[in-house]
Amino acid sequence: MEGCIFCRIVARELPADILYEDERVIAFRDINPQAPVHVLVVSRKHIASMLEPEARDGALLASVLEAVAMVSEREDIASSGVRMVTNAGRAAGQEVPHLHFHVLGGRMMSWPPG
Repeated sequence: MEGCIFCRIVARELPADILYEDERVIAFRDINPQAPVHVLVVSRKHIASMLEPEARDGALLASVLEAVAMVSEREDIASSGVRMVTNAGRAAGQEVPHLHFHVLGGRMMSWPPG
């Protein structure tokens, strides 16, 4: 999608500290981290949010979740605890309308989150 910052990162038009990528997803450090570890796992396919995938996107969604687990292990936060967040819509805090998960860890998280 034209102008989408995550699409531009996927296309290598913008720089990012990439930690993992495969044919369906890309994972990179958030430029405004909210925890010692804050990684974004982004689908390569432009889908606006988790409210918009189609049935044929099932394998893509599984790949996103597999990448979340892989990044959590690689960043050494899986055993201590990981917060995985995806927002859908502006009122929920979604700033970039492109499917992505925030993977946060490295500190105690509070509840409620927002």
